[in-house]
Amino acid sequence: MEKLHEYAEQHTTEESAVLKKLYRETHAKVLFPRMASGHLQGALIKMFCNMVKPTQILEIGTFTGYATICFAEATDDRACIHTIEINPELQDFAEEFFKAAHVEHKINYYSGHALDIIPTINEVFDLVFIDADKENYSSYYDMVFNKVRKGGYILADNTLWGGKVIKPILKKDKETEGIITFNKKVMQDERVENLLLPFRDGLMIIRKK
Repeated sequence: MEKLHEYAEQHTTEESAVLKKLYRETHAKVLFPRMASGHLQGALIKMFCNMVKPTQILEIGTFTGYATICFAEATDDRACIHTIEINPELQDFAEEFFKAAHVEHKINYYSGHALDIIPTINEVFDLVFIDADKENYSSYYDMVFNKVRKGGYILADNTLWGGKVIKPILKKDKETEGIITFNKKVMQDERVENLLLPFRDGLMIIRKK
């Protein structure tokens, strides 16, 4: 699988120099660097944005800003990316790269818990990207649903969760339980169409009818 992943990267449009540097520095300086989206997912995000052409985007879970920059690079100057990160220590790191990519004017950065911040953002979103604490995925979904326009999309990352979704849940494994509950919730929601894409760690693509 690793060699196939490398082959896929070699046959995918190259990431920008800023994104390459961001990915390297995330791995050198930040805990849990695998949380960064990376080349293939970034390219998928960009392709999706070029198809959907969103102008109002909500990202729940900025981390070091890789996906945030991908959203910004793939949208025009009318776009606004509202991005929320709970870890205050990551803000300076991410904002340095927003400036290096010359996209800081498109980005509204919020530091704090998304459950507190989302109700304060009075926008209608074309696209929402959920990539935060897994036990709260269902809460985020419920909270943003009425803020997404008809025909808009919600993307949720890590929805295969390392294959744990098809294994017995270990005691006190709230993250796996949260992902399984979320996936079931989406499947039972007649207001949407959805595709669980077996890409990287799983990407749930949800379209609001």
